[in-house]
Amino acid sequence: METQQLRLVFADDNFLVREGVSGLLSESDSVDVVDTVADPQSLLKVVEELDPDIVLTDIRMPPSFTNEGIVVAKRIRAEHPTTGVVVLSQYVEEDYAVELLADGVSGLGYLLKERVSDLDELLRAFQEVARGGSALDPKVVEGLLARRSSESASPLLGLSEREREVLAEMATGRSNAMIAKTLYMSVRAVEKHISAIFQKLDLVDEGDVNRRVLAVLTYLEADGH
Repeated sequence: METQQLRLVFADDNFLVREGVSGLLSESDSVDVVDTVADPQSLLKVVEELDPDIVLTDIRMPPSFTNEGIVVAKRIRAEHPTTGVVVLSQYVEEDYAVELLADGVSGLGYLLKERVSDLDELLRAFQEVARGGSALDPKVVEGLLARRSSESASPLLGLSEREREVLAEMATGRSNAMIAKTLYMSVRAVEKHISAIFQKLDLVDEGDVNRRVLAVLTYLEADGH
């Protein structure tokens, strides 16, 4: 049985980018691009009208070309909780990732634009956020881990190298089975590492989903956030 298509709205101020990405996504039977827009206000209007499953948006959009995509992503998640949002960034910008995910990672993704050329990876991110998960670019996670590890008071200092690797994979939204495949481990070994991570980060037993989110937020929280 074929899976239902994800209805997607794409926002980017560059016409050629909108056309190119829409054309790429049209190659998949998993996504239906229902509209494209060029600015945050148009995006909010279209989301209100069409109630898409997924929004894909650039971070830098009019009028200031700074963090408009972050602001609109958080608003969409607050006002339309059934719509997942994936934001795209040209570079690894950890502060933007922290800002995006500070209030929770559910239904949110942060990817580098270079990932757009990898259709399978992009579709995986869409599917993850559509069902309420998260999808973080591995390079962004790597940068966040490095930043947190450099802080003397970082709770991550107590983690082993292998536990850090597992936590990095968790933060990208991968399941235990996918983590096991990526790191060439058994699922049982992954489960043991995750249990150790929860214990070392002093995360109370609030259910695996909540603890996974809290584990990610532990290192996503920057000073002053």
